Amino acid sequence: MSKSWTLREKIGQMLLIGFRGCQIAGTEPIARDIAERNIGGVVLFDEEMAGPPSSAGRNIQSPEQVAALTGSLRKLAPTPLWIAIDQEGGRVNRLKSKYGFPETISHKELGMLNDPKKTFDHAEEIALTLVKAGINLNLAPVVDVIGDKNPIIQGKSRSFSSDPENVARHAREFCRAHRKHGVGTCAKHFPGHGSARADTHLNMVDTTRDWTEQELIPFQRLIEWKECDCIMTAHIFNTRLDPERPATLSQAILQGILRRRMGFKGVLLSDDMEMQAISRYYGLEQSVQLGIEAGLDVLCFGNNMKFDANIGEKVFKLIERLVESGKIPEARIEESFQRIQNLKQRAAEA
Repeated sequence: MSKSWTLREKIGQMLLIGFRGCQIAGTEPIARDIAERNIGGVVLFDEEMAGPPSSAGRNIQSPEQVAALTGSLRKLAPTPLWIAIDQEGGRVNRLKSKYGFPETISHKELGMLNDPKKTFDHAEEIALTLVKAGINLNLAPVVDVIGDKNPIIQGKSRSFSSDPENVARHAREFCRAHRKHGVGTCAKHFPGHGSARADTHLNMVDTTRDWTEQELIPFQRLIEWKECDCIMTAHIFNTRLDPERPATLSQAILQGILRRRMGFKGVLLSDDMEMQAISRYYGLEQSVQLGIEAGLDVLCFGNNMKFDANIGEKVFKLIERLVESGKIPEARIEESFQRIQNLKQRAAEA
């Protein structure tokens, strides 16, 4: 008999939360979020961004420690839990060799080799590392097309190519290699961050002048090839696509372009809602409401731009109030819940 889910449990599935700690005793706020609020997932980091670096590390010390941590997290979860990480390779690489994990290379280096088989093989090594660590969702690949002056994508060698079709080919192999081993992937950052001239971690970035439709091509190809588990939004602002709101909070972009025009039926996940491009201009309640209205299925609070041990509980209760007050229809929660469960079920059957 299939499980009967409560509204509270469905709301919990819409949250992906970061936390501090390399071990879990079971009494921490994140432990209560998992056990009592049924949050959908957690995201791991190796370094602190919100304060002085910890000598103990954020969540990552060694392969054995990470495997023990993820095992503890799973034991707390009443339903399947996403354990996510940014393991793109190269500079954006949480499981670093200094902690005892295998070396990785960047998307840019793979693109320069321009051998899809080598991209598959390298991505398979990443996927196997994640499996051993107990991690089942990689917040990668980056499918942004290289722009001339982008500090956060080009500056960190995170794009495969300036040719969108080439980006798509390599991203496909990256996704296929992960799927082979039951690890989910998340193509990012929709509708394209490659043309941005600044970093959305620090402020709102307007791509109106430089963005082109070519940046949609890698996403469109992955959707057509059915290789796209999740898509992550960009916090970019583009008046040609929506004159009022950044992509993460835009119905015109997420519903109009991604869902209706491009036919994406999978899970739509926000970039970190605490990045300055969102948090500087929108309050917590407003950004959460607008994001859900826009079509986000999962709201990510990495809890590393600033730290709040209780952010999971706060956002959970906020969504609960938005539904109880009628500002967010319960049917809207159900839509996201079904997409999330469909993906988790497919992963379980892989």
